Amino acid sequence: MLKDLTRREFVKTASMAALAMAIPTELFASPVKADLVVYGKIFTAENNKIVEAFAVKDGKFVYVGDKAGVKAFIGSNTEVIDHSGKGLVMPSCGNGHAHYSIGHGIPKVGMTVGFEDTPQKFLSEIVPAAVKKARENGATAIFGFGWQLLIFEKDMPTRQQLDAICSDIPIYFADDEGHKGLVNTLCLVNAGIMDKNGNVLKSEVRGGKIVMGSDGKPTGYLQEQAGTYTRSFLDNDNLFSVDLAREIMADIEQHLLSEGYTMYIDGWGNYFYNNSYYRAAQELDKAGKMHFVLGTTYEIESWMNVDDALAKAVDVQKYASKRVKTNWIKLFMDGTPESGTGFIDPLYLDGHQGIPNWSEEELTEITRKANAKGLTMHIHAMGNMAVNRVVNSYINGGKNEMRNTIVHLRNVNESDYKRMAAHNIYATEGTLWHHNSDENQAAMVEIFRGDMALHGYPLKSFFDNGVIMSSHSDFPALSHSPDDPFGIMEIMLTGVYHVENAKPWWTEELITREQALQSLTINVAKQMFLENERGSIKNGKYADFLLVTKDVLSCPVKEIHEAKPAATYFEGKKVYSM
Repeated sequence: MLKDLTRREFVKTASMAALAMAIPTELFASPVKADLVVYGKIFTAENNKIVEAFAVKDGKFVYVGDKAGVKAFIGSNTEVIDHSGKGLVMPSCGNGHAHYSIGHGIPKVGMTVGFEDTPQKFLSEIVPAAVKKARENGATAIFGFGWQLLIFEKDMPTRQQLDAICSDIPIYFADDEGHKGLVNTLCLVNAGIMDKNGNVLKSEVRGGKIVMGSDGKPTGYLQEQAGTYTRSFLDNDNLFSVDLAREIMADIEQHLLSEGYTMYIDGWGNYFYNNSYYRAAQELDKAGKMHFVLGTTYEIESWMNVDDALAKAVDVQKYASKRVKTNWIKLFMDGTPESGTGFIDPLYLDGHQGIPNWSEEELTEITRKANAKGLTMHIHAMGNMAVNRVVNSYINGGKNEMRNTIVHLRNVNESDYKRMAAHNIYATEGTLWHHNSDENQAAMVEIFRGDMALHGYPLKSFFDNGVIMSSHSDFPALSHSPDDPFGIMEIMLTGVYHVENAKPWWTEELITREQALQSLTINVAKQMFLENERGSIKNGKYADFLLVTKDVLSCPVKEIHEAKPAATYFEGKKVYSM
């Protein structure tokens, strides 16, 4: 009897043990007590899901769901934030292509030109002020940025006019897009384009144009790669040192966090032809002073020795760290269609086709070499023929898993959307440019043939065809557009920038609120290979999120631009508040 009882008890005990093993242990364990719990209308960017609450522990989301479920994570030391009825809670944003290093660096190394400044003001006030600043600081180069082609083109300043202001220090002033430059004679001499006696030594730079005057000599106006070539001869190490790069990093971070960005790709990490930006970023990250994720691109110009440049791009990988990602190569395929340097078909009304910087064979080979070294391509292409050439090169030379990216895309051939999707080619679109004043729209009709005049910067077609599209602001090359994500979002939905009294731009390509937020969050994370750790509100991911002052999913569409981050959180810590 005793033996039977023991056997029964043994069986019962064994059965209970087996049952316990089959039940997930988390049902027995008490949830961890969170550092932070947030209530509100929460857009997760995970399949457009809306939830009521989340919990954060040690910088990561540990619960995402309803109010009832999050209560178990609240302890005596848990901070609780209730954002209900105050706006939207959402993942922090990303910027797929911008130039904050330039935008914050140039005012410290030189002078900026205002959006409406005229050539007369440029010559009488701005350049003299830049020269005075340079002389006081013992600078070996005078640098500036921001003049507008549409304002300057009818009265373009000449090198002789710049010489009259300063002839003993090289002057370089880039336009607001960074695609054109105005220089004095000494700048051309240093670059080997002219000699001191005025003789022309070099009349062409591949991928660019040295504009000549009626006397057959350079006027001082440079287009596209002629500008980058000439600028490379400036004393760039003095212009942009590691100390300066370190100094502006704090400005960049404050700018980003105040607008709701915690990740971005800098479109030109070696703008000043040195590694100062890379070094400063890595130093700050290792010191625990970086509260965003920085992606950097190494630009290769069409006048460079490609293999040497690729070797340098590989070398800067040594500056990668937890929050500094260095694995992109940047190229210019063409210029800008608005200025006539974008590579397009049909031809411009005056009969020319633009400036392509690379042949398809060259791009294919560069893509093959870069992808083989673990580097992703990040190519500026704006005209439809430029986009097509890049797509062909990515397909023929690239690896789908490398997420090779095309930047800006003013025009795209219909057949190329499906090809991009099939080969995992990403688009980071100038969504902020999906607008134009009535005056500029009229000007486009005088430049382009047919629909190309008013069909610029597609949006919806990327989503319709399954192409991953991220948003970018291209700051400071704003084309008088907003940099913040909610100003950009409103343009994506309306085709109008709220400060302009203009007709909507290409309304067939407008997208939904959810698609706009995807392009600003999870899609940027995917572009940066960060989707498993950032870009959405999901268990296990870093707690990067915003408390937004408006519910941009439901407020009147023309009020979206008024939304601001009441607070920005990075890895569970508040890093900005209004």
